[in-house]
Amino acid sequence: MRSFSRLRCRVPGWVLVWLLGCFFGGMGSRGFGGTGQASRPNVIVILADDMGIGDVSCLNSKSAWKTPGIDRLAREGRTFTDAHSASGVCTPSRYTLLTGRYSWRGKLKSSVLHGYDPSLTEPGRLTVAGFLKGQGYATGMVGKWHLGVDWVRTGQKLEEVDFGQPFGGGPLAHGFDQFFGISASLDMPPFVYLSQDRSTTVPRDRVAASPGPKMWRAGVIGPDFRHEEVHPRFRQEALSWIEARARARAVDGTPFFLYLALASPHTPTVPTAEFAGRTRTNPYGDFVVQVDATVGDILTELDALGISRDTLVIFTADNGCSPAANLGELRGFGHDPSAGFRGHKADLFEGGHRVPFLVRWPAEVPAGSTCSRLVGHLDLLATLADIMGQRLPSGAAEDSVSFLPQLRRGDRARAGREALVHHSNGGFFALREGPWKLLFTPDSGGWSDPKPGSKEAARLPKLQLYHLGRDAAERTNRLADEPKVVRSMTRQMHRILVNGRSAPGPVQPYANPGDWPQADPFRAQ
Repeated sequence: MRSFSRLRCRVPGWVLVWLLGCFFGGMGSRGFGGTGQASRPNVIVILADDMGIGDVSCLNSKSAWKTPGIDRLAREGRTFTDAHSASGVCTPSRYTLLTGRYSWRGKLKSSVLHGYDPSLTEPGRLTVAGFLKGQGYATGMVGKWHLGVDWVRTGQKLEEVDFGQPFGGGPLAHGFDQFFGISASLDMPPFVYLSQDRSTTVPRDRVAASPGPKMWRAGVIGPDFRHEEVHPRFRQEALSWIEARARARAVDGTPFFLYLALASPHTPTVPTAEFAGRTRTNPYGDFVVQVDATVGDILTELDALGISRDTLVIFTADNGCSPAANLGELRGFGHDPSAGFRGHKADLFEGGHRVPFLVRWPAEVPAGSTCSRLVGHLDLLATLADIMGQRLPSGAAEDSVSFLPQLRRGDRARAGREALVHHSNGGFFALREGPWKLLFTPDSGGWSDPKPGSKEAARLPKLQLYHLGRDAAERTNRLADEPKVVRSMTRQMHRILVNGRSAPGPVQPYANPGDWPQADPFRAQ
């Protein structure tokens, strides 16, 4: 099976591209930038896996290491300081980023998928890739899918799979022209590379479970698969695809979208020899620096190809840092991956979902700027539609709000997101409105203390209310002091749930409200 970088791109003819561009306004003067290139920029989204906001040196003055690649994005673009993934864990965050719809509106109410699980994304649901493909873009993905694929089964057990047959429900079924990657997290079998809609090899061997920082689960492994080689492979595949698409655009004018969904610094923590020991902290720190170097390499490649000005680059992470990074050891080095925010991966507390979010688009976004307005991953689809001057279908991107005004004017923009729902690994919820954050649970909702179901949680009030403007570390529960705020936010959460959408548009009623284990707190009061 040929690798992703060697596959021939399926590019529409120049006449069709020109007609599509004219029809959608991308080649005319109606776009955001007023020119064809600016109104249809290339788009690259780089998604790190389990990386905290405090792991980026420009966002954490006390960081134990430097991240010059990501810091360059801050220096040359806009940094969003109040940006959030849709969940504290991987799968729901990735679903929401691509669809602009909260994942809990569908089948996944808690936790994540694994490598053999079937496709989560509904057939026909509009994704970022599908939307941009409709705008005449070439669309490619490199990396960790983690949204399920429909393997050809040979038995009743999930792992009984015919790896020689093509699978359905993967990236190609949801708007991507090309794909090279893995089915789920790097610690989840099957340990095989996927190219387009099939495995590159048929695995014959099994690997035992590995403990500690190099943790992975037991399972089948392909003859060409080595965990420590996955990040370098993704890096090279991404760079090769960017080069190929840039050269193609110079000929036929087709812009491109690349979704680079890294599987790092998630476990197994396996920095290559070049980066091992680089930070003089622990392997997690070294792996973060390797991720940063890849970001820097992509920016350098864009410069070399002469396409930096008209390429929109976003760097972010799917959720906060995991305890697998050995948080206690990192604290000993003076490093906090959550940068003072409470909690970590899986939680409703800010450390679970407040993530780095940096955007560079030299043609349009002011360099060295910041924005403190509330934004979420789920806003990507509405923002790209706004850039293209297009309306999204009423049954798509139900929770997506454009942050284009914030890209253009930062904190001075009037329009923007007013509320955001947070979701934890345990399936619990919180609502953010302005400076207020209401947690519909007495605990973290995830993996940090107090844990759901713990004796400590049983002694606490059933709800938590924090004023993040005065208490960013979420230490003082204002529940008893602000009953009106609690009632108002509870009603708002109820509306978001039962209306089937939170963005403007027609109501999309949720079909099965009775299957919510935490439904009671959302009833209007």
